[in-house]
Amino acid sequence: MNDDTFKIILSSCSGEKKMSKLISSSSSSSNEFSCYFKNYFLQIILLYISIYLLSNIPNSNGFDPIIQLPSSGLYEHNFSRSKVVLNIDDFGANGDGITDNTKILQNVWKVACSIPSTVKIVIPKGNSYLVKPIDFPGPCKSNVTLRISGTVVAPRDPEVWNGSNVHKWLYFHGVKQLTVEGDGIIDGMGQRWWARSCKINESNPCTHAPTAITFHKCNNLKVRDITLVNSQQMHVAFTNCVHVAVSGVRVTAPADSPNTDGVHISASTHFELKDAIIGTGDDCISIVGNSSRVRIKNIVCGPGHGISIGSLGKSNSSAAVRDVVVDGAVLTNTENGVRIKTWQGGSGFARKITFQNIQMHNVSNPIIIDQYYCDSPIPCLNQTSAVIIDSVSFRNIKGTSATEDAIVLSCSESHPCKKINLENIQLVSFSEMIIAQSFCWEVYGTSSGSICPPSCIPSVL
Repeated sequence: MNDDTFKIILSSCSGEKKMSKLISSSSSSSNEFSCYFKNYFLQIILLYISIYLLSNIPNSNGFDPIIQLPSSGLYEHNFSRSKVVLNIDDFGANGDGITDNTKILQNVWKVACSIPSTVKIVIPKGNSYLVKPIDFPGPCKSNVTLRISGTVVAPRDPEVWNGSNVHKWLYFHGVKQLTVEGDGIIDGMGQRWWARSCKINESNPCTHAPTAITFHKCNNLKVRDITLVNSQQMHVAFTNCVHVAVSGVRVTAPADSPNTDGVHISASTHFELKDAIIGTGDDCISIVGNSSRVRIKNIVCGPGHGISIGSLGKSNSSAAVRDVVVDGAVLTNTENGVRIKTWQGGSGFARKITFQNIQMHNVSNPIIIDQYYCDSPIPCLNQTSAVIIDSVSFRNIKGTSATEDAIVLSCSESHPCKKINLENIQLVSFSEMIIAQSFCWEVYGTSSGSICPPSCIPSVL
């Protein structure tokens, strides 16, 4: 019995009230989801009896029952020795890629959130599930795992978002101890959104588009081994999250897809991202305001716009980013390498930031600090206030530059960059037609080890 799975199947719509226990590892599809809720009271009684019997099976062989419950979830039995698995097919989900599964997934989430025991929601392998904009609210009564083994697809038509928040597709908020994992795919179907972008066609208005997955105010969050493709805009965003561990994420979108950041980190702390492969049309990783204690390790980036702190300070706003370490990355054919970008007129700071052990292959602007960043169709006004940049280190960065400017450190005249350190930098031109060089403006700090192209940092301040 060590590998047996107990599944309770409740059926009451036919007028026949029965409960059967099946010892099986497979899932059977059911269209009785609405029936369960019509016979709400009967289900609760049957669930009490079923769970009591299952949880009191003799445990001489160390058997840990796994109970799969397509139910309302409104009960208070002690599940401390049980694992609850909810397969969305058992609730009537249809994985044909056409049928709308939004309501079913919402109801499964409500069930999972209401169970006072560890719960796993399974999106099974081999199927494609259409899901419209959806909220996954917390708090939940216990730890929840969402395992994505199949494919979750967004609607192709942007008009589906009419009346909804255009920034959101899959939106998790206020959930603690959440795990999202699996070897499946999350497909944003972003092609029609991209065609509407002002960055693709300047005659189009500049409008927003959804982020494929957003985690907002989620604490003790784990995201691992998921694959995201062709998001409408950003692929995955973390906002106001604490204690986050992300690993094994794969992101794929065309190099010309607009604003499709791979991983976006905002106002989050105690954040770890490792072992990710990201190729997209914007920043592979972007870290913005009020984020701290961020650790990024073993990243493959390209195509894309590199790994960025910022942009910070847009529209005279204040932002603070500190204690960020990027340790170990390979960037290939990206428009930028590792950079810090801030708008004129902003305030706040970016400090205690380290980029180290990084390999560049045909990368434009491999090392860049830009306090004159202006992503606007019209020129930005010169302003004296600026986001302060200090205590930034670039260490052990090697490879080839696609542009003449291999190192660009362009800082504010009113707020120069201070304590900028270059150490063991070896960047040569990818083409024999150009010679790599460095450029500095209002930047002060130190250089050590072998620096190529030669450092332009004066050793004062």
